[in-house]
Amino acid sequence: MRTAFNSSRSRTPSPPPTHYHHTSSPVRTESPSSSSTPRHFTFSIENLENAKLIITKWDLNASNLYSNDSLFSGNRKEARAFLRSVKDLQTMMHFLASEASKSELLIQSQNLIQIAMKRLENEFYQILSKNRNVLDPESVSNRLSRMSIVSSLEDELDESDDEEAQVTGGSVSEEVEKSTTTTENAMSDLRLIANCMTSTGYTKECVKIYKIVRKSIVDETLYELGVEKLNLSQVQKMDWDTIEVKIKSWLKAVKYSVKTLFNGERILSDNVFSSPPRIAESCFTDNCKDGALTLFIFPELISKYKKLSPEKIFRLLDMYDSIFDLWPEINTIFSQESVSVVKSQCETSLSRLRESIRSMLTEFEAAVQKDATKSPVANGGVHPLTSYVMNYLVFLSDYSGSLTEIVSDWQQSAQSPMPTTYISSLSPASDQVSSVSLRLGWIILVLFCKLDSKAELFKDASLSYLYLANNINYVVSKVKSTYLKLLLGDVWISKHEEKVKLYMANYERIGWGKVFSAMEEIKQMAGNSPDCFRGFNSAFEETYRKQVEWVVPDRKLRDAVKLSLAQKLVPAYRELYEKKRGAGAGAGDEVIIRYAPVDLGNYLSDLFFGSGVMGSTSSSSVSREGRRH
Repeated sequence: MRTAFNSSRSRTPSPPPTHYHHTSSPVRTESPSSSSTPRHFTFSIENLENAKLIITKWDLNASNLYSNDSLFSGNRKEARAFLRSVKDLQTMMHFLASEASKSELLIQSQNLIQIAMKRLENEFYQILSKNRNVLDPESVSNRLSRMSIVSSLEDELDESDDEEAQVTGGSVSEEVEKSTTTTENAMSDLRLIANCMTSTGYTKECVKIYKIVRKSIVDETLYELGVEKLNLSQVQKMDWDTIEVKIKSWLKAVKYSVKTLFNGERILSDNVFSSPPRIAESCFTDNCKDGALTLFIFPELISKYKKLSPEKIFRLLDMYDSIFDLWPEINTIFSQESVSVVKSQCETSLSRLRESIRSMLTEFEAAVQKDATKSPVANGGVHPLTSYVMNYLVFLSDYSGSLTEIVSDWQQSAQSPMPTTYISSLSPASDQVSSVSLRLGWIILVLFCKLDSKAELFKDASLSYLYLANNINYVVSKVKSTYLKLLLGDVWISKHEEKVKLYMANYERIGWGKVFSAMEEIKQMAGNSPDCFRGFNSAFEETYRKQVEWVVPDRKLRDAVKLSLAQKLVPAYRELYEKKRGAGAGAGDEVIIRYAPVDLGNYLSDLFFGSGVMGSTSSSSVSREGRRH
C-alpha cells in the first residue's frame, strides 16, 4: 500500500496564503471577448480557475513544496478550501455535461478531479496508517458519546462560507478544539474525505484503502489475543491441559473482542462512511466477519471434545456464561444481514455447550449413583464422595444464572421421580422452586440415598449413626455457607439440621447405652454394692476405648455432642459418687470407684478427634488417675 502513495514528510510547515478569490456569487471577468460571454459561462471559468489553483498546488505528481506534505495535518482552512473546490467542480461538471460546446472545460475539470482524488486517496491512507494508535478500537469505543461534536463540525466544514472561516481563524474553533480529541479529529478527517470521494464516484478506491488498513488491524489484534483458526480434528488431538490454556485465553479474548474490538470497528466504519449505510456495513463485514466466526466457533469445537468428563464442566460453563452475558452487545454489533452468520454461530455454540453441559450433569449424577466403595469410612468421618459432590455443587451454584437457562426445559427422568415431600422442602428466598434448585436438590438426594446404603457397611450401629450425622452435617454446612442456601432455602436447611440431631441422638442412645444402664444399676442399688461401680467402670472404659478413635470433624457438632454426653453423665454420676463417698469408703473401695466426676469430663473432652492418644485408655492409667481424687 505504501508504494501506491508518496510518503509524507515529517515536517508540516504552514502553507503560504492562497492567491485566489472564492465567492459564492459570480464575478464577471472583463476581457476582449467577455462582452459576448454568458454570465453562467464566466461563473464556470472562475470556478475552474479557483479549483485549479488549490488542486494543482497539492498535486502528488508536482515537484513543489506541498507534494509530499499532508493537507489535513496543517492549516485546516486549506483542507476546507480543497474539499469545497472539489464540490464546486462537481457542480460545474453537471452544468457543462449538458452543453456540448464546453467539452474542453469538462475535460479540464475531470483531470482536476482525478488529481484531487489521488491526493485524497493518499491523505485517507496516511490518516488511517499514522493514527493507528488513536484509532484503536478502545479509543474509538470510549468516544462514541462525543461523536455528535464531530458530526456538527463536519457539517460546518461542508457548509461554512468565508465569513465563518474568518471567525474561526482558518482552524477548528477553540470551543470545539477543547471538546474533541485526537481520535475524534482523525475520525472527522476520514469522514470528510470519504464523503468527498463517495460523492465524486470514487467509493471503490476509498473503501479498498479502508478495508486493507483496518482488516490488518483486526487480524493483528485477534492474533495477539491468542485467537487461532482450529478445526475439530486438531482439537481432538489436544490434551486437556492444552485445551484449558486455550479456553482461558479465549475467555479474555472474547470479552475484549466484543466490547472493544468489534464494537470499535462498528463505530468507526459507521462514522467514516455515514452515507450510504451499505458502505459502512460492507467495510465492517469484510473486516470483522471472518475473525468473529473464528472466535465464536471455538466453544462449539470444545463442546465436541471426546474426552469431556464431569470435572471439565466448569470451563464449558465459563464459555457459556461469556457468550450469554455478551449477547446484547453481540446482537447489536452483528445486527446487519451481512454478518448475521456470526449471530448464528454464537447461537450454535450456545446450543452445543448446553447439550454438553446437560450430558456432563447426567454423567455426574450417574457416577454418584454407581459409586461402589465397599469399605466403610474410617472412624465414621465424612465420606470422600460427600465432599466431592458438595464441592462440585458449590461450584455449580456460582453458575446458577446460566444453569437456569440450561436446565429450564430439561425434564427429570421419569424412572426416578423426586419425592413430593422433598420437593416441598425446597423453598428458596424467591419462594419459587427453580429448575436449578430442583436439579441440584435432586443430586443431593441421590447422595443421601448413597450415604444410607454405605451406613450399612458399619458393624457398630452407633458408629453408622455418627457417620450419617457427620455427612449430613457436612452437606448442610456447605449449603448454609454458599450460594446453595439461596437455591435450596431455609426450610430445606432446617429439616436436614433436624435429621442431624436425630442421628446424633440415636448415636448417644446406642453408643452409650451400656454406660447409661450401668448408671441406672448404681441408682437402683443405691451405691451400696461396690460391684455396681465395677460394671460402670467396665462399660465406660469399653465405650471410651472404642470411641476415642471415632471422629466428628465439625467443631460445632463435636462440641455439641460432647456437651450433651457430659450433661447426661457427669451430674448423675457426681450425685452417686458423692453419696458413696459421704457414706464412707470401705477397704479397697477407691480401687473400685475408679473415676471422680471430673475424670469423666476430662475423658469426654478427648473424644471425636480420631487420634486415639488424647486420653488415657488403659485400665492401669485410669486407675492411677482415679486414685488422685
